[in-house]
Amino acid sequence: MADFSEREAAFFEAIELIKKFGLVDSEHLVNDYIKQGKKVLAEGAQGTMLDIDFGSYPFVTSSNTTTAGACTGLGIAPSKIGDVIGIFKAYCTRVGGGPFPTELDNEMGEELRRIGHEFGATTGRPRRTGWIDLPALKYAIMLNGVTQLVMTKADVLSGFDTIYACTHYNYLGETIDYMPYDICSVDAKPVLKEIDGWKEDLTGITELDQIPANLSLYMDFLEAQLGVPVKYLSVGPDRKQTLVLY
Repeated sequence: MADFSEREAAFFEAIELIKKFGLVDSEHLVNDYIKQGKKVLAEGAQGTMLDIDFGSYPFVTSSNTTTAGACTGLGIAPSKIGDVIGIFKAYCTRVGGGPFPTELDNEMGEELRRIGHEFGATTGRPRRTGWIDLPALKYAIMLNGVTQLVMTKADVLSGFDTIYACTHYNYLGETIDYMPYDICSVDAKPVLKEIDGWKEDLTGITELDQIPANLSLYMDFLEAQLGVPVKYLSVGPDRKQTLVLY
């Protein structure tokens, strides 16, 4: 029989620590902060496509992962939401099952996984990788009311002669530029646009004029497609490796 005495001691230690936490009626506290003109930053968990209502069901989580989750989770009214910052990678990843039209199930995908360290932080499970999917990104922007974008992991794409962006799907004999509701059951083939890559190492850049021309063109292309400004660019994992573009 297993001996749980050591774990039991740790459990009760944790209980004593939790007892020290101050308890508040958080919905009143947050709304009072807003009335006082204070800034409240809410960070959503997981990604839009895992939303219980509007994600790629049944490959979803059990809660609302969109901006609406800030209302139901914090008890604030939709009218109180200000800026909505959408964070996306310069390419796509997904953990576990579910639709992934741009997935690279080949050496290129493995290279993206290796360079980008695309493995689960807790489980170590390898993430699926692929090119950026603009119909899916536009869908996320629409659902969340995104007002500004942050592009991360641009440094991972350094060294590729050519990168690609999915602009449309071939779906049931049509070419569409939006994510259909039944993408889990009907195969959508990506329509890919070829884009010139960049060779420069981005991880050490600190000034806007150091951004490679082809990366700037890539961001211009994304802004034109998405209709939302890319205001921040991340070129590495450190917080100092984030450039403010506007």
